[in-house]
Amino acid sequence: MINSIRAVRRTKRMTLDDVASRCDPPTTAQTIGRLETGTRTLSLDWLNRIAKALGVEPRDLVQMPDDEELSLAAIIGHDGAHAPTRVESIALLRPETGTVAVRFAASVGDYRGGDILWCRKLARNAIGTALNRDILVPRPAGRYLFGRLLAVDGDKLQLLPLIDGARQQVLTIPEWVAVTTRLVRTLGA
Repeated sequence: MINSIRAVRRTKRMTLDDVASRCDPPTTAQTIGRLETGTRTLSLDWLNRIAKALGVEPRDLVQMPDDEELSLAAIIGHDGAHAPTRVESIALLRPETGTVAVRFAASVGDYRGGDILWCRKLARNAIGTALNRDILVPRPAGRYLFGRLLAVDGDKLQLLPLIDGARQQVLTIPEWVAVTTRLVRTLGA
């Protein structure tokens, strides 16, 4: 079995130590490294522990023969574009459980028409973790409100819609909101 632990870990910008300390119970970076490289057998128990530490589904850490990856061609920094020092590939991540998508039909704020956002649902008690981020809020009758979460105060949240000239909205906190986690943008030719 080929695993994608390293690719997913790097995509999430986590170190071996980060993953090791987030495992339950915690383990060592050396153990995670051995499981990544295949020098230690990756049991189902380890697969589940590491997936939970990375915040992904266990299936996201297992490469099947028909899974696709992108080869990393360049790394861009303040000093320009450079070839990677070693061969790397980027795993094409599947959405996490509880992810919903938002598509923009027109340009709004920083987003362009055609942009797609992946948004992770947050329960009521976790909404405060999305402060100063763009969120999708369900409203009655199948409607939604999208904007920047400005504050959470008791059972109310303050949201600034991204439409030009829109006024701040104060809403009763719903059962869930969805915070933006990934922007998918197709660039024109």
